[in-house]
Amino acid sequence: MKRITTLLSATLILGSTAYAQENVKQEGIKYIKMLGGALKTQLKAKMKEDPSGLTALAFCTGSADKITNEVNAKLPKYAKVRRTALKVRNDKVNTPDETDEKVMKEYEDAIAAKTFTPKDIKVVEVGDTTRVYKPLVTKKVCLKCHGSDLSPKIEEALESAYPHDHAVGFKEGDLRGVIVAEIKKH
Repeated sequence: MKRITTLLSATLILGSTAYAQENVKQEGIKYIKMLGGALKTQLKAKMKEDPSGLTALAFCTGSADKITNEVNAKLPKYAKVRRTALKVRNDKVNTPDETDEKVMKEYEDAIAAKTFTPKDIKVVEVGDTTRVYKPLVTKKVCLKCHGSDLSPKIEEALESAYPHDHAVGFKEGDLRGVIVAEIKKH
């Protein structure tokens, strides 16, 4: 009887752990959508307004970090959301750590192996924090500011705003980066 009780307890603990992790994942996805949605809506409007990409680049330079901070101000104290990439444009705020790099390299490997899906959300435990990762894939429109064949005006604007820019040379379908939600155990 004791063994059955122990097995039942273990099953309940594992089940509740999986349930808790799924809840954290869904919470993280909600925060990722808040940030991603705010940025994407603005970027689309700027690209429609000015197809050259200059207005969108000016928006990113002046507003992307501000919008990230505004979204984070709406989140519970135990959570935050951010963007990062292997090839960062703004090294002051978007530099990846070791865990970020590992996850992004897994995404790149999946792209190379043709097993990747943009809906592949990764959940990683780091100490007392659960990280939820959503990949950002380079689309054709992204290439105006992140591709290999940039206009001279875009190149000039990038050099001025981001002298240490590494976020160029992408092709359509490449991993551009990730949005990461971090949720501390509470």
